[in-house]
Amino acid sequence: MKYEVILFDVDDTLFDFGMTEREALQKTFQAYDLTHGLDEYLPAYKEISSVLWRELEQGQTTLAELGGERFKRLFAAIGLPIDASAFNQDYLVHLGKEVHLTNGAIELCSQLSDYRLVIITNGFDAVQKSRIGGSPLCNAFECLVTSEAAGYQKPDKGIFDYVFKQLQITDKSKVLIVGDSLTSDIQGGINYGIDTCWFNPHRKENKLGIKPTYEIHELMDLLTCL
Repeated sequence: MKYEVILFDVDDTLFDFGMTEREALQKTFQAYDLTHGLDEYLPAYKEISSVLWRELEQGQTTLAELGGERFKRLFAAIGLPIDASAFNQDYLVHLGKEVHLTNGAIELCSQLSDYRLVIITNGFDAVQKSRIGGSPLCNAFECLVTSEAAGYQKPDKGIFDYVFKQLQITDKSKVLIVGDSLTSDIQGGINYGIDTCWFNPHRKENKLGIKPTYEIHELMDLLTCL
């Protein structure tokens, strides 16, 4: 086999994060009697969250700071006197219970039994373990590594060092990373010297000059790269 280990991103790769996020926010907003404003607040939240996740990738904030800060900024922008830290904790509980898989995720993983499959994700440890553990993919992966557990986030080399140490991997040429983010998954893999596969289901134009080893538009297309 060309590869022996496949590292998978979670959100917007194996899991439909758009659906996951919306459902978790809906339930949290309901708990705070704010359901009437979800559609109004969601675009602002997404923009704030995107900015903070980019700052996390660039080492400008921490995962712990990101959690409450996104809601602190949202509630300040829309003028709601809500405890952002408490709201974030409630949101994370709901997020951990949402399981919405990307089309083809189950079928793909079922055909990769000869490979060592690993989750590598920038996310909260308890949330990601809950989501993976509650999904049909729970037994497909040898290891689940979160940035919270590793102490580093993609694209930092530290999280890849952590994975390689945990799995006792020595040959980088036998490892492939699959993910939807050019700046996180693909740049991280390139920085570390492993092959990369950009999952690009919406066929976005690559304007960043970051060149993956492969590009696929359906998860099952990964089989053609192996």
